[in-house]
Amino acid sequence: MFSSILVPIDGSEHAKKALSVACQLARQEGATLHLLHIPEELAHETTLVWGIGAIAVEASREEREAASRQVVDRAAKAARELGATNIETFITGGDPARTIISEARQRGVEAIVMGSRGLSDFKGLVVGSVSHKVSHAAECTVITVH
Repeated sequence: MFSSILVPIDGSEHAKKALSVACQLARQEGATLHLLHIPEELAHETTLVWGIGAIAVEASREEREAASRQVVDRAAKAARELGATNIETFITGGDPARTIISEARQRGVEAIVMGSRGLSDFKGLVVGSVSHKVSHAAECTVITVH
């Protein structure tokens, strides 16, 4: 069905569920999973999944970079445990919706699988969620996991 799937990973529970769905799809076709993390400046302390503790608002750049690396490394480990074999990870900055769409286009992915809500839930209520923006602007299939 899909030979390449982009999965935005932000450390949220919704992203973890999306990864599980993407792994199911990838196993069926031997697809490559592209795990993308876009670190965001958060206005509140946040606890990330996969055993990564809370990231304080005042964390240094080095601490945030280390947390970002942990997010993608643990997501890749979880994907392997779920049966995915072809996994690429990358971390990049920018506006989340635009970056996801741009990376999907550059990498020629056939599908994006993402959570319906991420770490910045409140902001999404005010200015529109990242998943909503991606689903309307992406050139490939977008699967939103609730």
